[in-house]
Amino acid sequence: MAEIVNRVAESKLLTFNLEDYYVDGLRKQIDLKQWLYEGFVLREKEFRKALKAFDWQQYDNTYVALYCSTDAIVPTWAYMLVATHLKSYAKKVVYGDLEVLESILYTEKLQNIDLSEYLDKPVIVKGCSAKPVPQNAYLLIISKLQDYAKSIMFGEACSAVPLYKKKK
Repeated sequence: MAEIVNRVAESKLLTFNLEDYYVDGLRKQIDLKQWLYEGFVLREKEFRKALKAFDWQQYDNTYVALYCSTDAIVPTWAYMLVATHLKSYAKKVVYGDLEVLESILYTEKLQNIDLSEYLDKPVIVKGCSAKPVPQNAYLLIISKLQDYAKSIMFGEACSAVPLYKKKK
């Protein structure tokens, strides 16, 4: 009887797992609608008063995404003013939803990573993860890996989709 060989385990294929670059920490959103008159009108005096009275400590040591869920036209300075209140508490404040926040965190984390271990090697970018990985992180890493890898695939070793092969 022939021995069963695990070709995946013996291959020179390297796995790049974006989940390894997930930034740990609690994420929260703040909807500016809560401070707008009828959810649509920003009244500066009332807005400033409400921000001063707000409990900002609940955002201690968190990553915060600021947005407005209504079609209100919120001036840029309003988001900036909220950010000034969060400065002493939040680790990071961004404009947008949680996906934008996640995308920014991944971008910062991946910006200066050393990919030299992938030089002229076949690489598979792992597709499944238990942590949220935004689409933008996949686009960023494929762009960066193309400067190093011999080939790039996506998915799992047993069922990968070929994406890139370096020209000889």
